[in-house]
Amino acid sequence: MIQESQESWNAVSWDEGIKKKWNQVRWFALYAKSRHEKLTDRELQKKGIETFLPMRRISRQWSDRKKLIEEPLFKGYLFVRIPFKERWQVLNTAGAVRFVGPKPSNPIEVPEKDIVSLRKFVEEEIPLDPFPYLKEGARVYISTGPFKGTEGYIVRKDRHCRLVISLDLLMQSVSVQVDEACVQPL
Repeated sequence: MIQESQESWNAVSWDEGIKKKWNQVRWFALYAKSRHEKLTDRELQKKGIETFLPMRRISRQWSDRKKLIEEPLFKGYLFVRIPFKERWQVLNTAGAVRFVGPKPSNPIEVPEKDIVSLRKFVEEEIPLDPFPYLKEGARVYISTGPFKGTEGYIVRKDRHCRLVISLDLLMQSVSVQVDEACVQPL
């Protein structure tokens, strides 16, 4: 009898956990078709879905004029705040491709603190530029400065990158400190 009540409690507890996951409103990153971020954002808002599309202002030069335009900070991505159970409603929106995650049916939650930080940057209207995600061990090349064209691996990443250039023929390496802004991923 005790074992039966414990099993039924576990089943109820498991069901409540699933229901909580499905109904809890969280932020998810959504991948949209190229150049469809604004359209997808508008269509989702029409459906009553909370969205966040971080934008940045940049100056574009045409042959006859310069113009200040707004474009998405992260090309191809926007954020939606939904319960897990509404993910199909989002995917059935013009321009929506898939959620960011290991599987389309298993999107990864974006922490609220990350969205709050992004909103602060955007609201302050300070110049924002997307920057390649670099991590230790990544193979990179230097795009500007005196070391332009050099390839290597990032050994340490802080305010400055510590870059190691290996000479396979000599089986030797050299380490140099470079500004992170000069480094691009390969």
